[in-house]
Amino acid sequence: MKLIKEINEEVKYLQEINEETGKRSHFIEGIFLQSNLTNRNGRCYPKDVMSEEVARYTKESIDKKRAYGELGHPDGPTVNLDRVSHMIVSLKESGDNYIGRAKILDTPMGKIVKELIDEGASLGVSSRGLGTIKERNGINEVQSDFHLATAADIVADPSAPDAFVHGIMENKEWVNVGGVWQEQFIDQAKDFIDNATLTGNLEEAKLQVFESFLNKLSKI
Repeated sequence: MKLIKEINEEVKYLQEINEETGKRSHFIEGIFLQSNLTNRNGRCYPKDVMSEEVARYTKESIDKKRAYGELGHPDGPTVNLDRVSHMIVSLKESGDNYIGRAKILDTPMGKIVKELIDEGASLGVSSRGLGTIKERNGINEVQSDFHLATAADIVADPSAPDAFVHGIMENKEWVNVGGVWQEQFIDQAKDFIDNATLTGNLEEAKLQVFESFLNKLSKI
C-alpha cells in the first residue's frame, strides 16, 4: 500500500463567537475529498470506494472526536498528536465532493494556523491515506483497500511563509510559542532573512524558516 496525499485549496475560514463566554473559535470549511474525478496527481477515487471509506472514517474518528489533522506535510500515515492543529468535526457528501469542517485547536500548531489566517495567509487542506493503485485506461485508480489517516492536514501556499516571516520581523507575540527556546530561533531567523535579502534568495529563505519552525515546534 502506498501513502497517498491529495491537496484541495478551495477552503474558507470562519470565526464563531460564543455569546456567553465571548470566546472566538476558528474553523476551516470546504471540499476535503473528491471522487469520480482525475485529480492533478493523475489519480481517481471511485465513488463507492470513497463513500465506504468516508462512512468508516466518520464512524470511527469524527463521531468519536478523534479525527485530527496536522499543520504541514507529514511523511507517514500516522497522525502525530504533538503536531495536531485541528479536529475535523464533519464530513458530508455533496455529489462527488465531500465537504468538511474542521475546528482549529489551541495547540501550538493550531495557534500558528489561527495567526497565519489572521495575517492574511491562504491555506489549503491535504487528505492523507494508504491504498493500492492500479492503472486503468491511463488513469491511476485507487482500490477498495483505501484507508484514510486524516481527511485533512492543513497545508500552506506561498503566502503562509510570507505571513509567518512578517510576524517574526515585526516581533509578533504569537511567534514566541514555548518561551526562551523560541527567542533564540527568532534571532537566528531574523539574521537568516536579512542575509537572504542581501543575496537575493529571500523567497527560498522564507520557506526554509517557516518549515524549520514547524519541525522544531513539534519537539517542544
